Amino acid sequence: MVLLSGEGGKGRAGDMVPVAPILNYQVAALPPKDCVAALRDRITQGRGDNGSPFWLACLNPHSVRMAMTDPEAAAALKAADVLVPDGVGIVIASRVLGGGIQERITGSDVFRELSVALNEFGKASYFFLGSKESTLQAIQGKLAEDFPRIRCAGAYSPPFAQTFSDAETRAMIAAVNKAAPDVLWVGMTAPKQEKWIYWNKNKLNVRFIGAVGAVFDFYTGNVKRSHPWFLDHGLEWLPRLVQEPRRLWSRTLVSAPVFFWHVLKQKTQSFRQV
Repeated sequence: MVLLSGEGGKGRAGDMVPVAPILNYQVAALPPKDCVAALRDRITQGRGDNGSPFWLACLNPHSVRMAMTDPEAAAALKAADVLVPDGVGIVIASRVLGGGIQERITGSDVFRELSVALNEFGKASYFFLGSKESTLQAIQGKLAEDFPRIRCAGAYSPPFAQTFSDAETRAMIAAVNKAAPDVLWVGMTAPKQEKWIYWNKNKLNVRFIGAVGAVFDFYTGNVKRSHPWFLDHGLEWLPRLVQEPRRLWSRTLVSAPVFFWHVLKQKTQSFRQV
């Protein structure tokens, strides 16, 4: 385990965040509550020494596999200030490699627990970027009920496209900066959301950016999360695969085996170096 230090001598999510290396990615290796506490403290402190927001991405076997053939996606994930172990596959990989990751931390975990913490703090504001207008409206209504002390500064539904034009990107940045929220939640598909943040974060007037993928749909109930039993036993992927086989078969049946093959290669190489 190593400590991930940010610019200016300060840690990327507070003072320092312990991480474990997995296939050249530095993944946060601390319990979910401690991770959220570090994020909360960093948000309430303001921006980093270089004036740019800090940001979080979620790492799972599928995102690693996609990044193997997409150098920009790999660069974006490696540039994230906090990279959380989103998926039981990352936890298993850490155990195989002798790392210190004991629990997964999903995007839903981060959104829910950080919202609880910031609601108690009572001064935070959110902006939601991504998804469709009806989902964004539902998020704003549910946020007001669940976390009344968090102000929704705004929301923006970008075009559904593989890539955005310069004009579309400028419009998204302008909408966020006009609202000037503390927290920007980005709910697009991966790796589009990570690459967009990587390219544009220094233009955004926010303190923290969370790339949380399908969390918008989970939070509003558009997509149901698996039963708690499946969540507790690392099998959340199974009911989702049954519900959406055409969309998720590659993630489960291709990405996971490829990911673990590379993990075993890393383990073998470490034995040879001893």
